Amino acid sequence: MKDLVGRRALITGGASGIGLACAHEFAARGAHVTIADLNADAAAAAASDVGGDAWVVDLSDTAALDDLALDADILVNNAGIQRVSPIEDFDPDTFRLLLRLMLESPFLLVRAAVPGMYAKGWGRVINISSAHGLRASAFKSAYVAAKHGLEGLSKVTALEGGPHGVTSNCINPAYVRTPLVEKQIADQAKVHGIPEDEVVEKIMLTETAIKRLVEADEVASLAGWLASDKAGMVTGASYTMDGGWTAR
Repeated sequence: MKDLVGRRALITGGASGIGLACAHEFAARGAHVTIADLNADAAAAAASDVGGDAWVVDLSDTAALDDLALDADILVNNAGIQRVSPIEDFDPDTFRLLLRLMLESPFLLVRAAVPGMYAKGWGRVINISSAHGLRASAFKSAYVAAKHGLEGLSKVTALEGGPHGVTSNCINPAYVRTPLVEKQIADQAKVHGIPEDEVVEKIMLTETAIKRLVEADEVASLAGWLASDKAGMVTGASYTMDGGWTAR
């Protein structure tokens, strides 16, 4: 299916995990993909794999994005990190870092992209949120706050963009089999007082009806559909892919 031929897609955190899966999905559908990532080598390798471009950027340096202008038909806000700690021990600078990376930078990238989208009368903003954009978990104050904020930003973008042919939606997966999730295991074990080999079953899958991790290409397949013309009437929505977690 080559339904994105002629479209330009920018994917943050595109060198690994969900972002890389989205890069392959969009490229396979004919889009030109730009990989935005902090890791220069990984970004270059990913861009080479999909025949696209690499943009090496620290998206947590939000002041540097204030005057940015983007030529992108599809913007995927995916870059993120995770920190697990009780509120009383949560480092304030780390809290601010997560908010800058996962809420402020998506706002600034949307701000930079929508003028071009409006001029063309077509655009797609796809925000990789989380089940934690709809639900909370203990020890994740910054991540949950950022994802809840992203949900609100996405809805406002949808309302403002609708008259200009621009849609904005969130994808809300449960735990996805990515390096981000793998890096959480030791921290989760520590704060919950359990062995690392019990974290996936006892923490990550405890709320889901389907007892497995989400695969990155499953998320990418939904992103591909949201970017298509078939999803032109879908905006301001939050699509769960969480094995039934938020059905509780």
